[in-house]
Amino acid sequence: MHHFDYKDGILHCEDVSLEKIAEEVGTPFYCYSQATLSRHFRVFDDAFKDIDHLVCFAVKANSNLAIVNELVKAGSGCDTVSAGEIFRALKAGCDPKKIVYAGVGKTESEIEYALKSGVLMFNVESSQELFAIDSVAARLNTKARVALRINPDVDPQTHPYISTGLKENKFGFNINTAIDEYRLAAKMDNLEIVGVHQHIGSQITMISPFVDALSRLLEFVVKLKDDGINIKYINLGGGLGITYKDESPPLPAELAKEIVPLLKDSGCTIVFEPGRMIVGNAGVMVSRIIYTKKNEGKTFYIADAGMNDLVRPSLYNAHQAIQPVSQSAAQRKKVEADVVGPICESGDFLAKDRVLPEFKKGELFAVMSSGAYGFTMSSNYNSRRRVPEIFVKGDRYDIIRERESMEDLIRGEKIPV
Repeated sequence: MHHFDYKDGILHCEDVSLEKIAEEVGTPFYCYSQATLSRHFRVFDDAFKDIDHLVCFAVKANSNLAIVNELVKAGSGCDTVSAGEIFRALKAGCDPKKIVYAGVGKTESEIEYALKSGVLMFNVESSQELFAIDSVAARLNTKARVALRINPDVDPQTHPYISTGLKENKFGFNINTAIDEYRLAAKMDNLEIVGVHQHIGSQITMISPFVDALSRLLEFVVKLKDDGINIKYINLGGGLGITYKDESPPLPAELAKEIVPLLKDSGCTIVFEPGRMIVGNAGVMVSRIIYTKKNEGKTFYIADAGMNDLVRPSLYNAHQAIQPVSQSAAQRKKVEADVVGPICESGDFLAKDRVLPEFKKGELFAVMSSGAYGFTMSSNYNSRRRVPEIFVKGDRYDIIRERESMEDLIRGEKIPV
């Protein structure tokens, strides 16, 4: 569910016209709905009310301070994968004891920053990382709380680039040998084992991979207990998908119905790390058609947004719906066309071979379901300025990130004398 609908013939975010925002802010821009964001968090959190749990929003999905702050106010913690994301989470008001820190390549300076910040725990991915965390913690005369990430070798049946729980993936410890890693961690003076972690992938649209992975993880937890290692947290990661085209992902309540009975007697706090499910359909990217073009019968709509603004279609061949801002445009004759951007790459497209209304030069369109992995993956490629982000609440909007200036493009650079 989202709050992007036609009112008086114009696509609105809640009660604000996207056309009005475009006139006042310019295009392209990202626009987020507060009502959608808060509802999605509430639906997820409420689904697991029968067990002791902590929802930690995956900051990598959308790291804008306003977005993170809105979720923190609703009760969320933060799942972070860099010192920069920890910094953002803290600036957004998140309690450090509700921040988990994951990622396969934590540097010593990042580990130090996390320890000084007082994060809840590290999700550890390798033996050398264990030694690194122990060493930094010893230097700081403190103990680091750790959960080891277990790779259960379960196929999430999603895009290979966002599958993370197979044995060929770079993430976590092999579930068959991870007990030895826990024994190693238990011998380290400056580590406190508090949990076990897994995350099998993103944009998962079936319940069975979650259940399979959890079953294997719970068997592993029993082995830990038999080995004298008791844990406080079972971190199940995130990965629940959303509808981009015709997917029918399970609702949080449907997932909860299957896994809560398995977790009720664990005696642990269950940690979840949803990102896309919370924010994906809470945002759109609005762009304008600057030219229309035909080559050998092929129709191109050339937009002012490109792969540097939204890379998912180019990177993953991902489908994201294209919706005209004007309802009358949506009702025109349909043609097969590509929506492409201004970047000097053949891979620069927002939609390929898509059946769309006949757009005219100057018309606005929204790329739907752009709230997750949209702005956070954008870049300055081709020396293009990153676009503004807009946050709508009811009948008002706020600019929560300004459009970059030309000076922003060269900030920090210098020509040697």
